[in-house]
Amino acid sequence: MDALDKLTILADAAKYDVSCSSSGSDRKAVKGMLGNAAPPGICHSFSEDGRCISLLKILFTNKCIYDCAYCVNRASNGDMPRAEFTPDEVVAITINFYRRNYIEGLFLSSGVVKNPNHTMELLVDVVKKLREVERFNGYIHLKGIPGADQRLIDRAGRYVDRMSINIELPTTQSLRLLAPEKSRSEMIAPMGYIKEQIAEYKALSKRFQNTPSFVPAGQSTQLIVGATQEVDLKIIKISEALYNRMALKRVYYSAYVPVGKTEIATPNQLNLLRREHRIYQADWLLRFYGFKADEILTREEPNLDMEVDPKCQWALRNMHLFPMEINRVPFEALLRIPGIGNITARRIMASRRFGPLNFDSLIKMGVVMKRAKYFITCSGQVFGGIDLEPMKLKQQLIDAPKSQTSQMSMFELYPGQFSGGGASYDLSV
Repeated sequence: MDALDKLTILADAAKYDVSCSSSGSDRKAVKGMLGNAAPPGICHSFSEDGRCISLLKILFTNKCIYDCAYCVNRASNGDMPRAEFTPDEVVAITINFYRRNYIEGLFLSSGVVKNPNHTMELLVDVVKKLREVERFNGYIHLKGIPGADQRLIDRAGRYVDRMSINIELPTTQSLRLLAPEKSRSEMIAPMGYIKEQIAEYKALSKRFQNTPSFVPAGQSTQLIVGATQEVDLKIIKISEALYNRMALKRVYYSAYVPVGKTEIATPNQLNLLRREHRIYQADWLLRFYGFKADEILTREEPNLDMEVDPKCQWALRNMHLFPMEINRVPFEALLRIPGIGNITARRIMASRRFGPLNFDSLIKMGVVMKRAKYFITCSGQVFGGIDLEPMKLKQQLIDAPKSQTSQMSMFELYPGQFSGGGASYDLSV
């Protein structure tokens, strides 16, 4: 099998791994080296299914010793054509693609062949040759192999920009059910080690100018949603713990996709994609809006509403806090108003220094009035006659026209849109 045939198979097999992000590294061009990982060297362009199209995203191999029920590459899937690169082939393809301006970097993952250490050694060989032999200075995101020796994780971390260790399923129980050959502790332990090493190298860099970097763009992980029966509150609390304890840059979510012959009951795929959408929005609230998992959802209401976004769901459950006076409430309170995002809240805080705001001012700033109007007042005035009874209000939010101007996104790259696991999402929460 030639390299092109392998590339066709292994690029297609990589599409199920969504824990891929090109942002976070600021290493600039260096004389005598090829490429760079600093903006705009890495293009933040996403395809419809959420993959970063600036990266060569491939598996080293789709051969695997494990038989995880949710994975297309599982050992028992006889319908899957198998292929395996050599380290030199991955290096050659990456450099050739980069020279042709097809890519800005590499995302490299792999099935597990022979054992975790053998597989991780092959991956380390690839990134070492890219950096030391080819002098490649572009972006590299490497998928770490759970169960691999710590020294291999350490070696890889010296060459890559970002590393991801996928925990795959939300709980130990679900892992035992669908992937009994894998160990939860083998997934969590390297995350903790990477966190400690990142902190140690950052501390050393403050004392010694030439300290090498270690995973400078941080680490991420991926959770499969819908293969088992965990409620959304459980998933959000796990993500919150990972952000707090492991200092992860991102948790990616992937709606379970039935692949090949599997014994997992086939869920409603449309509902799973909508659920993935809502979980991404809830994750946004955790990371950028100051919410806690126990605020977004409760034991009495453990699942995200598929009809309204998570911030609206929280607001409807806490109507005693509304309406809020837009000209007086602090920044933290502004972030909790549906239809007001992080940038818009900052604009409001800056504009209030020059005088009171009215509804026209808010519209010009990018506030999504089709949601916000039910939860705010401007100088004591409400936006028309509004019934604040939660059930009626929820119906009004559901029935709000879709054609109104949407709020700009937090980063103002793609207005109102964020591309995640499997779709493009409106995150104007």
